[in-house]
Amino acid sequence: MALSTDQTGSPDAVAAAVAERMPGARAELAELVAFRSVADPEQFPRSECEGAARWVADALRTEGFAEVRLLDTPDGTQSVYGHLPGPEGAPTVLLYAHYDVQPPLDEQAWHTPPFELTEREDGRWYGRGAADCKGGFVMHLLALRALKANGGVPVGVKVIVEGSEEQGTGGLERYAEAHPELLAADAIVIGDTGNFRVGLPTVTASLRGMALLRVTVGTLEGNLHSGQFGGAAPDALSALIRTLDSVRDAEGSTVIDGLETGARWDGLQYPEEEFRRDAKVLDGVGLPGAGTVADRLWARPSVTVLGIDCPPVVGATPSVHAGARALVSLRVPPGEDAAEAAALLTAHLEAHVPWGAQVSVEKVGQGQPFRADTTSPAYSAMASALRDAYDGTEMETAGQGGSIPLCNTLASLYPEAEILLIGLSEPEAQIHAVNESVSPQELERLSVAEALFLQRYASGA
Repeated sequence: MALSTDQTGSPDAVAAAVAERMPGARAELAELVAFRSVADPEQFPRSECEGAARWVADALRTEGFAEVRLLDTPDGTQSVYGHLPGPEGAPTVLLYAHYDVQPPLDEQAWHTPPFELTEREDGRWYGRGAADCKGGFVMHLLALRALKANGGVPVGVKVIVEGSEEQGTGGLERYAEAHPELLAADAIVIGDTGNFRVGLPTVTASLRGMALLRVTVGTLEGNLHSGQFGGAAPDALSALIRTLDSVRDAEGSTVIDGLETGARWDGLQYPEEEFRRDAKVLDGVGLPGAGTVADRLWARPSVTVLGIDCPPVVGATPSVHAGARALVSLRVPPGEDAAEAAALLTAHLEAHVPWGAQVSVEKVGQGQPFRADTTSPAYSAMASALRDAYDGTEMETAGQGGSIPLCNTLASLYPEAEILLIGLSEPEAQIHAVNESVSPQELERLSVAEALFLQRYASGA
């Protein structure tokens, strides 16, 4: 961005204010990334999430928020709420992020420590949560600080930073439903998606919902010697594998009895060669399923096996297994109800288990899909703001295959609110994988865009 400081409140002045504050933002993001805030006490101490929540609350107090609260949500986690009143008669904008993160997976596979923000030779900042979504909270702070340096924040601001978004346990959704006045706003900016690619400003118009299912299969009272009993004794691990395989056809498309799986995406397309590069698909490996990449990612359901409980290869014994279980993720496109889709998948799995094996399916998490109204005035304001922040590049509208369960709750509670989704999770960020990173250039540009959006939304421009 070409920067100047010729006029207070102008796009150049706002950009200059953000640029000046980037070193401090990097230091703050490093502090926040250092919390191992995986909202699963079986993996990391609860104190890590509590420490991250306190850090977020302290940051809001430092910014002069009149009200800051730690919310104890029904799933046992904490969300952080802050309110900064605006000028009389000004609209209110809710800014969303989450401080909880995905587990680091294999920490040895990271090139640098996952909970230590590290700048590498490519200029990106690496660390778990750097993009998803601790960086999103820092983006909100930068935007507000730039506005304060240029005449003040022209809107009332509410901030909500969730503590269990990655787990899908629904604590904040249920808290919001029980306290519907708390998050009421005229516009809502969800800082948890990302540009289609670095340098291409993108708002996300749709999100797939999700359901997490734990599938348990049992066949025997106990493990048996595979030489003495193998071939005739029903192996629970094999039964589980065959059951899970039933959700894809020979071409690799998701198939669930009773669920529509052939919808098409009419918006921005995702060329296959670009997807292969972004996903780092190995040479010679094909992409499963039919239809365009955008169809498969944004318009259709998909099932992913997230994990299987079975003996590891090292230390395995020659046994026929009595029981096995898997954690399965179902992504649900807009237009489908996540609970109904989960029920159909449950029935499908129960119907396709072989040999009459005993099977139980437990739903452990759920979030509804979301589709935004891109014709609203807020989208015009955001398009203008992104155009200025990205040197004239026009805003694109895309879908996202991932889920943000709170979106549908907010849309139901506040049907008049305009909801926009932006963020730092572009393909190079590798969110949920090892070596997650954030582009500091994207953080800077999107912070400028958010500040300009708040200005223009306040003025009705």
